[in-house]
Amino acid sequence: MNKTKIRATSKADEAPRENTPCEARSSGDESKCNMARLTTSPELAAYRVIGAAEATTSVGDHIDVPTILEQLRNEAAAVHCGDLSRTESMLMNQATALQTLFARLVESSMKAGMLPQQETAMRLALKAQSQCRATLETLVAIKNPPIVYAKQANVTTGPQQINNAAAAPSRARGKKTKPTQLSGENP
Repeated sequence: MNKTKIRATSKADEAPRENTPCEARSSGDESKCNMARLTTSPELAAYRVIGAAEATTSVGDHIDVPTILEQLRNEAAAVHCGDLSRTESMLMNQATALQTLFARLVESSMKAGMLPQQETAMRLALKAQSQCRATLETLVAIKNPPIVYAKQANVTTGPQQINNAAAAPSRARGKKTKPTQLSGENP
C-alpha cells in the first residue's frame, strides 16, 4: 500500500489542524482527501451560508466561489496575525443593524391593532435589543480584555502542597490532660 500525505489547500500553514495528514492509498483517494478537507473547511461553511442567504438577491448572481473562499481565508489569516479591525467593524455594524431592527419592531408593535401581534413584535424587539447589548459587550471585551489578578502564582516542578487558609489555633495548648491507661502509663 502506497501511503501519501496530502497537505491542506489552505495557506494558513501555522494552523496545525489544517496540516492533518490524509492517507491516500491510490490516486483516486487523493481527490477524496482534498474533497474531505474542503468540505470540512470553515471558509466553505461560511460560503454556503452566504450563498444561501444571497441566493434570491442580485448579489448572489455575482458571487465568485474561488474569490470568496480566498477572501474568507485572508480574513481568518488576519485574525491569526492579531488584526481584529475587520472583526471590530463587523461587530459594530451588527450592533447598529440590531438597534435598527429593535426600533422598527417597537414601531410595528405600537401600530399593531391586535394584542397577539403587538406582543409578538415587542418580544422580537426585546430579543433584538438583547442581542445588540451582547454584541456591544463582545466588542468591548475584544477592545479591552478583562484584567486577571492572580492571588498566587506557583512556579515549581514536582508535587507540592499549598495551604492558603489561615492556621487554625491548636486546642491542645489551653488544656492539659492526664495520661490514661490506654496510653501505656500507670496512674
